[in-house]
Amino acid sequence: MTGVVSSQQIRDMIAAGILSASSDILPEQIQPASLDLRLGPVAYRVRASFLTGTGRTVADRIGEFEMHRIDLEPGAVLEKGCVYVVPLMEHLALPEGVQAVTNAKSSTGRLDLLTRVITDGGVEFDRVAPGYAGPLYAEICPRSFSVLVRPGMRLNQIRFRAGQAVLCDDALRALHSTTPLVDGDSAVIDEGLGFSVDLRPATGTLVGYRAKPHAGVIDLDRIGHYAPADYWEEVHAENGHIILDPGAFYILVSREAVHIPPQYAAEMAPYVAMVGEFRVHYAGFFDPGFGHAAAGGAGSRGVLEVRCHEAPFVLEHGQIVGRLVYEKMDQIPDQLYGAGIASNYQGQGLKLSKHFKS
Repeated sequence: MTGVVSSQQIRDMIAAGILSASSDILPEQIQPASLDLRLGPVAYRVRASFLTGTGRTVADRIGEFEMHRIDLEPGAVLEKGCVYVVPLMEHLALPEGVQAVTNAKSSTGRLDLLTRVITDGGVEFDRVAPGYAGPLYAEICPRSFSVLVRPGMRLNQIRFRAGQAVLCDDALRALHSTTPLVDGDSAVIDEGLGFSVDLRPATGTLVGYRAKPHAGVIDLDRIGHYAPADYWEEVHAENGHIILDPGAFYILVSREAVHIPPQYAAEMAPYVAMVGEFRVHYAGFFDPGFGHAAAGGAGSRGVLEVRCHEAPFVLEHGQIVGRLVYEKMDQIPDQLYGAGIASNYQGQGLKLSKHFKS
């Protein structure tokens, strides 16, 4: 096996006991190239974020840093600016040669909800070493909005890979020449496929949203429920640039429409160069079929989650802000993104998370 594991292979891993859970894994958790992870019934409020470290368990570290524990069964609010650790329902028993990587789901990132997976003996966030056998934990830090959560909610997803799956730049250029990966006349390929920010929309001047600093709680089970104006300020650009405010969180959109062919997956990563006093956050994986015509898309924009740091910064239309790293699938998934699996963001443009009214 070489490449990213597909949906049908994930089902095989469940049947073989490589993936298990305290409550049966549900069919809807299985995505084209990943598995959604579910919150367990308790959260631990801790003093600070931490990595476990070699030879230590997460349970031991929780014992060091726990402030109090919270029962999630009736629903509980995780407060903005606090750090929580939640044991997940899923457990792993990875074979040697198979590693895992985790990431926040798209809707999680669009709420500025910092979520990362940690493991026993882990020395990195969101990375699970080959051969790992043990529990998984989500570290959750709401940054813009307090959120109401319950057991079974899916904030993170996990992807499995074996061997060298990432496409080098030459392979990426060859793929783009036969199957265009972005629209437009040219593609910037440098350690992945570069993408830029759109600050000159085809109609109007609305280019994004900025999170309001003192908004209410968001119940993550409520879909299409909240009025955007209660939580977000509109960001308009009259002349192709905006000024990012320090500490503020923005939702913007890529200028390019992205295409992920069925035999590939992709992950959004920050731009490698120092591009200014801001960081493009990256949430969720790009599944096979994202923006693919046969799966109901004709290229889809990438939504950018942007946080400015110490100084105000002028962001210009067309500025490169990130890149897509493409990976080969070991097998083409039996179900593509958007093709009948209730995908929320196929064919998207500038779009808030699914919790807000259109």
